[in-house]
Amino acid sequence: MIPRRINRALAGLAFSAALGAALWPHAHRAGAVIAAQEDPAQLSELQITSVVQNDPARIARGIADALAAGDPDLADSFVTLARDHHVALDEAQVRRVADAVAAEKAPTSVAKRFATGLVTGQADDVASLSGTVAGDLFVFGDIRDAVREGKHLVMGEETDRLVLGLATAGLAVTAATYVSAGGAAPVRAGLTLVKDARKVGRLGEGLAAWAGRSAREVVDAPVLQQAVATGSVLRPGETATAIRAAFRAEKAGALVRLAKDVGRITEKVGTRGALDSLKLAEGPKDIARAARLAEAKGGQTRAILKLLGRGALLLTAGAFNLALWLFGALMTLFGFVASLKSMTERATQAWLDRGKRRRLRQMQVAAASPELVAAAPCG
Repeated sequence: MIPRRINRALAGLAFSAALGAALWPHAHRAGAVIAAQEDPAQLSELQITSVVQNDPARIARGIADALAAGDPDLADSFVTLARDHHVALDEAQVRRVADAVAAEKAPTSVAKRFATGLVTGQADDVASLSGTVAGDLFVFGDIRDAVREGKHLVMGEETDRLVLGLATAGLAVTAATYVSAGGAAPVRAGLTLVKDARKVGRLGEGLAAWAGRSAREVVDAPVLQQAVATGSVLRPGETATAIRAAFRAEKAGALVRLAKDVGRITEKVGTRGALDSLKLAEGPKDIARAARLAEAKGGQTRAILKLLGRGALLLTAGAFNLALWLFGALMTLFGFVASLKSMTERATQAWLDRGKRRRLRQMQVAAASPELVAAAPCG
């Protein structure tokens, strides 16, 4: 019969094993997510896998919502994501996405959006960004923005210092682009896109605050005030030269790095993907992470950002819950080891006690044997 103390230890061991088996999948995923927190591509992959497993229809709904919002690029990103994760989609829905993408890439549509970007200086896709960048490369767009905001500054009126700083930096980078035969073009496009995102309210609050502080540092206000006092878009060459003199290149490192990362995102996933990243970002580190995500995931990036939000770029509030899963698993493992130790000790002690009792009985029997022999009658 098994002693009661061993029964209790055995029960504790069985309970710890059962609880550990239940906790293991959650703890394993929590550990993998925490380990991937510095790798946005791996972090988003783990989370997207979970989303797809828990709600396979989520991608199909995302496609439908994107088409309804007139965003075939996002719908196509969802199709790419579904294909990579082996999620079956309705063929009719896939054809609708293909048709919408083809219509958006039609020459007349592209030309119209290019002209819109060139004239208005606002971009939301590749074609309109091309027009906006063309306007900035011919210095028209940056001069327009710098003169407008610079005159607000001279008059003591409310000034968007971020747009002012970006326009001033843009003029300097445009000159470098020409000198380097296009080598600085990604930075030029990145500055333009950040400026456009600011104009249309698609720049994250935290990122806008950081960029505003950085832009303030790159502009020599007195020199700029003198330049815009006599500047005009009708004299682009003279005005651009005067405004560039107000640019402090030694202070522009962080802003240029931001523009470069935005340019990397644009090259991999397009203008809308870059705008999505700028909307979610709270600082330049988020944009750098988004650039790494775009380089790893390509066409899936927009769908990933749509599904996960800022959680695609870094570990957010869920870190505490993940740590709790790991702590629970660790405590369960400790309980299992403690129960195993207790059961081993008690089983060993029971075995030793039983051996002692057996030897004691043998000794008692041996001691009683001569007396039995002496007391026995003679034959």
